[in-house]
Amino acid sequence: MSREYRGSRIVIYPQYIDSNRSRSEGRRVSLKYAVPNPRVDEIIRAAELIGLKPIVENKKYSREWWGSSQRIVVNKKGSKLKTLVEIALKIKEYRQKTS
Repeated sequence: MSREYRGSRIVIYPQYIDSNRSRSEGRRVSLKYAVPNPRVDEIIRAAELIGLKPIVENKKYSREWWGSSQRIVVNKKGSKLKTLVEIALKIKEYRQKTS
């Protein structure tokens, strides 16, 4: 499935922005931007607020093939890292409002 997204979409796993993970465990953003235990629904909400049209797929994260996981596919807007940081910041902002 991800080959058809090449160039136009970005695949995001929650592990990419999880502050409880190290870089070797799959975190892609710096701890400054990462959030603890990001949920798929939070990533979807953040992506919608940014205007990225998220699609949820039941695909496992390759580094954790034994567990259950979902991934989110969003429209490409700039670099992948910039998009991940933007989503993580929206999740932080949302969590601060609700707590």
